[in-house]
Order: sequence, then structure tokens, then C-alpha cells
Amino acid sequence: MNLHEYQGKELLNSFGVRIQRGIVANNHKKAVEAAKQLATETGTDWWIVKAQIHAGGRGKGGGVKLAKSLDEVSTISENIIGMMLKTPQTPPQGKKVNQVLIAEDVYYPGENEPEEYYMSVLLNRATGRNMVMYSTEGGMDIEGVAEKTPHLIFTEEIDPLIGLQPFQARKIAFNLGLSGGALKEMIKFVTSLYTAFVKSDASLFEINPVLKTSDNKILAVDSKVVIDDSALFRHKDLAQLRDLREENEIEVEANAAGLNYVDLDGNVGCMVNGAGLAMSTMDLIKQSGGEPANFLDVGGTADAKRVETAFRIILKDPNVKAILVNIFGGIVRCDRVAQGIIDAYKNMGDAIKIPIIVRLQGTNAKEAKELIDASGLDVISATEFQEAADKVKEVLK
Repeated sequence: MNLHEYQGKELLNSFGVRIQRGIVANNHKKAVEAAKQLATETGTDWWIVKAQIHAGGRGKGGGVKLAKSLDEVSTISENIIGMMLKTPQTPPQGKKVNQVLIAEDVYYPGENEPEEYYMSVLLNRATGRNMVMYSTEGGMDIEGVAEKTPHLIFTEEIDPLIGLQPFQARKIAFNLGLSGGALKEMIKFVTSLYTAFVKSDASLFEINPVLKTSDNKILAVDSKVVIDDSALFRHKDLAQLRDLREENEIEVEANAAGLNYVDLDGNVGCMVNGAGLAMSTMDLIKQSGGEPANFLDVGGTADAKRVETAFRIILKDPNVKAILVNIFGGIVRCDRVAQGIIDAYKNMGDAIKIPIIVRLQGTNAKEAKELIDASGLDVISATEFQEAADKVKEVLK
């Protein structure tokens, strides 16, 4: 589950991470009120107006602007709220901006020049350990830094049994070239950041940039926070932060129906029971000359209602030209699944106007094929994996 920048910052701040303070607003009048409040509380007389969408690269798309007056806060906010913001991480049509974050200006003059760093906490899947990834090249795309100057990216792996150790936090601060008060601030920042990551069951914390201000404070100017969906039952407060407006509508509907669904860009819909079989089915479609339009795991049950819901969700994608149903009857009997498909097909009437290939294998597979063949419906049955692949290839032609 992705959080907005302002939500991520609030979470970080609750664990003692120093942040760039800001107030969220959903119209230009509230944005001005937020700017006035920040001026009173922090003394800032410039403000950063930031579009709040679940995507990076907002500045390049025109979603982050500096306002030097309250009039500019109003004008910029009015222009950003409601716009379709396009960045490298949004769909081609962009994402609609529903709110902005009015943030204090933290690049104020002082004895030293402000410096930007990159820092993230995530799982190293190769070792099964969490790690802190960091760089002196903050404010830039980390992918570009990795490609052009990989020696400027550092990692620190954390032993899961003992957690982040003080010497590791000091090492990170030293590698960033810090000393004196800034070094102490960074040690505290890293320690609090890692604690927040573990305690909130996050899968990613990314702060770009982490800023050393002109008076040596260390704070998070941005935040990208991803919470592990599987752990949300432990974090009811975080689950309430989910912004469904930012998520794929079909995926939201499927999740509400208890279906594991991921929307893809292909032309062949998949309905499968079991994640492993679903992945194999996607490979099968690819080898048959098609492209999978989705990942859909209906789980251990496939009654008529569940199958009908799955069909309706798949058919919401106008790019789908055929549907492949691939069910292994282990826990559930194939003949019951076949009857569920027949009932769902009849209930949907004329809603299904594309070919459906059904492969049922396992308990009572023979009886299931007979039911499908005798139904009189426009459903193509298959028994073997290769047979299903051939049928997919035929209907696509």
C-alpha cells in the first residue's frame, strides 16, 4: 500500500524522524490558509507547493513549484489541483491531482550551503536482509546515479536478529562526509528511520532528498513509503490511510471481491486458481503468441458467483480478446468448477462476446469436460496444457 508524501512524513515524524513540515490542502483557499499557518509556526516566508499523487518525478511534470508569496501559493495551487499530472511513473494519461502539500522552505541561507543525500530502507531479496541504501547524490534519479556513478551508492545490510547497530549508523554518516553536529543528527536520523521501517512493517522507505540544512539539521524533504499489504491487519491506523483514488479501479473492485488481481497490458484474460499456476498460465499465453491481460487467482473456491465476478472484472478491460480459464481440481472438484462456469456464463447473458477456453485438470476432470461440451455454450474445452495453448493461438488468429 502506497502512502502520499504527507502521510509518509507524518509516519516518519511519529518515530522521531525530523521532517520538512507541511499542511495538505484540497483547494487554493485552504492552501493559502495552510501557508499562513506555516508562516506563523515556522517563520517561513516562501513555500513549496507539491502535488500529492502516488508517483515520482512530480517536479519534472510541473507538480512541484516554489511560491514566494501568498498570491503565488493561491495561483500555483489552483493550477495544480485538478490537473492530470504526467510523470515517468504515471500512466500515459497521467494522474489527477486531488490535493497539494504546502511545505515550509528549508533551503534558507546560513553559514553552510544546504546539501542533499539519497536514502532508502528496503529488503535485499538476494540475502533476505533489510538494508539501508544511501548516496551523496540526493535529489537525483537513483537509477541514473547507479548507471553513471555506481561507486557513489553505498549499502549497509542489517542483521535481523540484532537490528541496526550504532556503529552502522555512524558508518553511514561518515560515508556521507559528515562531521560534528551534522554527523550526530544523521546518526539519529538513520536510527529513527530504520525503527520506523521495522515497526510499521514497511516494504520501502525512500527519502530523496535527505537534506542537511545550512545550520546542520538533517531532515526528510520528501518521502515514498510503501506498507506491506499482508501486515495491514496489524496496523488498522495505517490501513485507513489508503487512497483508493490513486489505485487501479479494477484492482480495487477485485480486492473487494476477495480476488487476487493485477491489471496488465495484454489481450488474453486469465482466470486461474493458485499463484504458481497463474504464473505458468501467463507464460503459456506468451508462448502462444498472446499477451496476458491480467494476473487473476480465484483461490481455492470457484463457484458460480465467484466465477461470474471474475468474468465481469476481466471483461472490464476492452483490450481482452479471449479468456483462458485454467483450473486444477485439487481441493475443489473440476465438475463443480465446470458447473460454476456454465451457470456464470448463462447469468451473464450477452455480456460475454469473446472466446473462452477452459482447461480443467484434476479431480473429476473427465466429467467436467463432458459438462462443458454438453452445455451448448460457446466455450472451448481443453484437457492438456499444450492443447489449451493451441486453442489460445487459434482464437487469437
